[in-house]
Amino acid sequence: MKKIGIAGLIFILALGSIIIFSSAFTVHQTQQALILRFGEAKRIITEPGLHFKIPFADDSVFVDKRVLALDSESQEVIASDQKRLVVDSYARYKITDALKYYQSVQTAARANSRLSQILNSGVRRVLGESTFEEIVRDKRPELMKRITEQVNNEAASLGVSIVDVRIRRADLPDANSQAVYRRMQTAREKEANDIRARGMEQAQRITSKADRQSRVIIAEANAEAQATRGEGDAERNRLYAEAYGKDPEFFKFYRSMIAYEKSFQSGDTRLVISPESDFFDYFKNPTGRN
Repeated sequence: MKKIGIAGLIFILALGSIIIFSSAFTVHQTQQALILRFGEAKRIITEPGLHFKIPFADDSVFVDKRVLALDSESQEVIASDQKRLVVDSYARYKITDALKYYQSVQTAARANSRLSQILNSGVRRVLGESTFEEIVRDKRPELMKRITEQVNNEAASLGVSIVDVRIRRADLPDANSQAVYRRMQTAREKEANDIRARGMEQAQRITSKADRQSRVIIAEANAEAQATRGEGDAERNRLYAEAYGKDPEFFKFYRSMIAYEKSFQSGDTRLVISPESDFFDYFKNPTGRN
């Protein structure tokens, strides 16, 4: 009897341990727990720590309460101006109603699949009402805000709240991009040629004006030089005439000395002239008389 009592006590302790261990569970600070009893939701635990449930009857399902990422595949969108775009978008969401989330999608994979459909639909709907320039440049922040609002309204039925939606990339398809780039290149080349032609035309005008002004300046300078040279020659002739009138003999002597200086240059004193020429009068007689 004593042995049976010890065995029973061991059995009771073991059974109690099993019950305790099967009823205890821990909720991490990044999670919330949904308690199911025979598949029916009974309560939601959002506080982290050690918690208990009815063993063998209750199941605990853990749901992440952090902000989760949703990356959508690239899709082709037709803008309101009939231009095709390849759009790559992503979203960030948070599970706000664990019970509704479990009842509608149950798993993260199914949740991402449903949310991807909702996100892609919202992107096509909003971008389809906008032009190419508004999508890629003018109203991109406003469009993302509208997409976030529409996706959030639809995702509420899944127990999910959309925190943010972003368009990572919105480009033309490769074939269209090449055509657009060629048109842009042609337009820029035409603009550059027009600017270059206007510049050459302006340069020609400036050059012609400068040449005309330079010819006028040179002509005026030559005329002034000729006038000054004429005045100088006249003054020189006046002085010569005055000097000749005062002392003809000295004037003749002076002119002869200048002629000798210019004629008998250093290194070359050859002259082809008759010795009887008047040029040598002052060599024959200091007074210049024969």
